Amino acid sequence: MTDRKYWVGFNLVTGIGPAKTRMLLSAFDGDLATAWNADAEALQAAGLDRRALANLLETRATCDLDTEMERISTQGISVLTWEDEGYPRLLQEIYDPPPVLYVKGQLLPEDEWAVAVVGTRAATAYGKEAATQIAGGLAHNGVTIVSGLARGIDSAAHRAALEAGGRTIGVLGCGLDIIYPPENRRLTAQIVQRGALISEYTLGTPPEGGNFPPRNRIISGISLGVVIIEAGSRSGALITADYALDQGREVFAVPGNIFRRASQGTNTLIREGATPVLSVEDILEALNLSMVSQQQAARDIIPENETESRLLEYLSADPVHVDDIGQQVELPISEVTSALALMELKGMVRRVGGMHYVLARERGVEYVID
Repeated sequence: MTDRKYWVGFNLVTGIGPAKTRMLLSAFDGDLATAWNADAEALQAAGLDRRALANLLETRATCDLDTEMERISTQGISVLTWEDEGYPRLLQEIYDPPPVLYVKGQLLPEDEWAVAVVGTRAATAYGKEAATQIAGGLAHNGVTIVSGLARGIDSAAHRAALEAGGRTIGVLGCGLDIIYPPENRRLTAQIVQRGALISEYTLGTPPEGGNFPPRNRIISGISLGVVIIEAGSRSGALITADYALDQGREVFAVPGNIFRRASQGTNTLIREGATPVLSVEDILEALNLSMVSQQQAARDIIPENETESRLLEYLSADPVHVDDIGQQVELPISEVTSALALMELKGMVRRVGGMHYVLARERGVEYVID
């Protein structure tokens, strides 16, 4: 087995990716240490083009691999390569798996039961609630949630998995020493404790736009299926769906409002054959994950007074603003907000941001998270 530092060395070289790494392994009998120390003529004979060769020679002259490995270790990051048993099996099977994975946290065998939940950064209250219910429900059933740690749907999915007591994996489009977006610093720390952050990018790599489409092949590659929640017609989440199809993964989409741009991508996916998601059970059944753990027993919500009863008649799983609730039930807004606050404490309703409320569970059906 080649010392990992040589895998890291080649990963530092611009222009050497999965295809050229395979080529070098073939030319140098599976030994990247020999390839790293080979002269220019041998590397040209191995098939390196002029540009990749020049980049390799420059990196080799300026980078001390032992120092780089120490820098990685100091950050609490481990390295996995194609040669390692711990390298995710599902990812190993895709067309172009990254030769090197940087990992902060821990990947476990049970992470093979993983589903990706992704979507737009500009999520609506409906989209965030859908992500919360679906990711939380999957995590409650023992499924690891994979996403890209972006604002909006991705962050909601990660948080829901953690709140449900499950595991989650964040796949970054930058080096693991960079927190992006910066407001997710606390979330990334929680993910490291109950899952892992992973990236194919070297330390110090900034979150540039060109990094994210390749990153998406990893999100789908380590997952059994991909759930798209809110995606415009140009959303990066649709790139993840394309990768999933190419990799033979199941693609799911949550239906959305036909008048909202944020739903154009997901609704189009459904029209083109993606599996529509109306509940967590749709995903569990399609991926044969229903027996990962048992669903909790159903129970009814019993209102304690007339005000609660009227509010429950109007509320559903669809987020509604408190002003609209007050108009519909024809009660003073002060009475409505007071009642909703008490109902939230009792677990009957949940606030989902911007003074929008949803039922915590519908009558006769308990959601998989509270």
